[in-house]
Amino acid sequence: MMAGRGLTRRRFITHSGAGAASLLLGMNLGLRHSPAVAEAKEGMPLNAFLRIDPDNTITVLMNVSEFGNGAYTVVNMMVAEELDADWQGIKIEGAPTSPEYYSPLFGEYLTAGSVTTAASWVPMRTAGAQVRVMLVEAAARLWQTDPSALSTRDSHVHWEAQGRAIPYGELIAVIEAENIEAPDAPQLKSPEAFRLLGKAQRRFEGPDKVDGSAVFGIDIKLPGMLYGSVARCPVYGGTVKSYDDTAALAIPGVIKAKVIDAGVVVLARDYWTAKKGRDALAINWDEGPNAALSAAQFYREYRQLAETPGMLAEDIGDSLDVLAQADNKLEVTYEMPYLAHATMEPMNATARVYEGGCEIWSGTQYQSNDQEIVARYLDVPQDKVVIHRPLMGGTFGRRASKTADYTMDAVQAAQGESVPVQVLWSREEDMRGGHYRPLFVHRMRGAVDDQGYPLAWHQTVVGQSIMQDTKHDPAYMVDGMDIYSLDGCLQEPFGVFPYGTSYTIPNHRIESHNPPKVGIRPHEWRCVGQTHTGVAYECFLDELAHLGGHDPLDLRLHLTRNHPRMHAVLKLLKEKTQWQQPLGAGRGWGMAARVYSVTPTAQAAEVTVHDNGEFSVDRVVCVVDCGFAVNPLNIEAQIQGGIALGLGAVATGNIDYEAGRVKQSNFHDYTPLRISQMPKIEVHIVPSEQPPTGVGEQATAPIAPAVANAIFAACGRRIRSFPLAKHGLTLV
Repeated sequence: MMAGRGLTRRRFITHSGAGAASLLLGMNLGLRHSPAVAEAKEGMPLNAFLRIDPDNTITVLMNVSEFGNGAYTVVNMMVAEELDADWQGIKIEGAPTSPEYYSPLFGEYLTAGSVTTAASWVPMRTAGAQVRVMLVEAAARLWQTDPSALSTRDSHVHWEAQGRAIPYGELIAVIEAENIEAPDAPQLKSPEAFRLLGKAQRRFEGPDKVDGSAVFGIDIKLPGMLYGSVARCPVYGGTVKSYDDTAALAIPGVIKAKVIDAGVVVLARDYWTAKKGRDALAINWDEGPNAALSAAQFYREYRQLAETPGMLAEDIGDSLDVLAQADNKLEVTYEMPYLAHATMEPMNATARVYEGGCEIWSGTQYQSNDQEIVARYLDVPQDKVVIHRPLMGGTFGRRASKTADYTMDAVQAAQGESVPVQVLWSREEDMRGGHYRPLFVHRMRGAVDDQGYPLAWHQTVVGQSIMQDTKHDPAYMVDGMDIYSLDGCLQEPFGVFPYGTSYTIPNHRIESHNPPKVGIRPHEWRCVGQTHTGVAYECFLDELAHLGGHDPLDLRLHLTRNHPRMHAVLKLLKEKTQWQQPLGAGRGWGMAARVYSVTPTAQAAEVTVHDNGEFSVDRVVCVVDCGFAVNPLNIEAQIQGGIALGLGAVATGNIDYEAGRVKQSNFHDYTPLRISQMPKIEVHIVPSEQPPTGVGEQATAPIAPAVANAIFAACGRRIRSFPLAKHGLTLV
């Protein structure tokens, strides 16, 4: 309960004279409760998401990572909107790696799955609103008036009738003196009252990135720090038999070499010297059981598996019987390669290991996991591992490592040293690091009815599981099947995924094979399973449309008649593209539609194919229903980035694996999309009053099948194995 009014001037001056105390506010944000929070309610210091200092500095403690996703901007906007604060003046700090900051969806300190906006929407707005109520109450007691007479804006409380205003920071002492408590359920603003939310806002951390002051993991510099470069076995999973560091130690500036789990690390005063020392090592490797493996072998084995019955994930109707009797049917196989994450900033981490604990600077999406693994390795309490999270130069899932591999490199390199050590992966190490989007084969069988609509669907999915035999196995493996291997090809909810394809086909059967995890470590890649299931599903759906004599977009409109949100998205796509308008010889439209993390997204790609095999993607139209558009500018940017990543992957993305070795090494042979190849992109956001959903990964899934379908429309070539470059098609 709030204390009564009547704050005296003497009492205010007495408490404000304490001067330097900040107001730390820990709110019930719908997050997991911890013992620390329970104690705080009994008068202990709070673990806070929001801090206000006497100088009116407002700080938000972020429990999400910023890696180009705009998380710092949208979360900041939510707090600032309800707090009525000058949002550009708010400061950002990374929240500690402790349970009260864990994601309410994942139960861990993890930024993934395009859920930051949705998960933060109510909790972080509530945080701002609670503080605003407290500040208004404090000002009302100071001025001895009713709170209803006061208003807030620009980080001040205003009493307009008296011409008074007071900065939030000057009210801290009043809140403390009067023991003003946060309300449990403050009134949140209605959308028509928003001044920030729903408006296009430039990225909060953008200026620092432009002027070079932004600090990424690679920028960390600490007193006395050494740099480490690791010689890694050319075959993933290989180990060191023996090594000779004589030549390395002869290089001026090299300090030492030692074995860690990843290989042999050379420590030096600077990275370039450490790399030269690494290259001078003579190492005898035990290449292990993976030295004879190849991608070609996996394709052969997976194709054979696809011909056999798999684990049954979904069986609606009776696809097998219908297919056996159908006259108008089709059977094909789609193949998707390994894909690298190829982030602009390669993997890196810095660590200082000391008696009883460790301090780490790591661009990680997965702080609690890294903390847990390091604590177990060092045999120290988990809270003795302190992780600082700088900005990240891209991730696409790579920095959510279940093994904390690059963080552990730094910890092991720093162990036994008296100074911090930074381990930086070279581009070649990063490209050949063994963590890839898995290779998949999809066997597709389908039949159409007398009206040409899909009557039966049978899809067999073959590829390595991401989640099997990890700590996520219990939640993400259903009857032995990885839900991420199947996400995007099931009509009904499966496991923790409460949504399906949005299409309704009366007979629908999905089977799955999880081959052994050998050769590489299968890893999440932006939009995860939909990057392969989406290609197979959307391309084969186009094939069935052609078989049945239907326009591909009209067919999808028919199949989504029971899914209002996707149906509306497709109708808008048809309108914005003027879909059935002829484009001329060598040109064609292709489209695809996906539901990832609740958000329906549809894209159409306009493609020109030339006789010499060159092709261009001239225009992409994307329609998305992501609920309330918190920051339309960031939504547009995320969609553009997702399309760029997916387009580069379908055009040239391929990690080739031969004799246990990855053949690609850098951007010259694993080619990212060039600016000159980027199409014109139109983004259309469906107006909505529904709660916001994600957009960070959604645009990556539809672009590959949309382009493949457009190539067929333009020149009649149906591509079923990727990338397109494999078939002499060159993106220009």
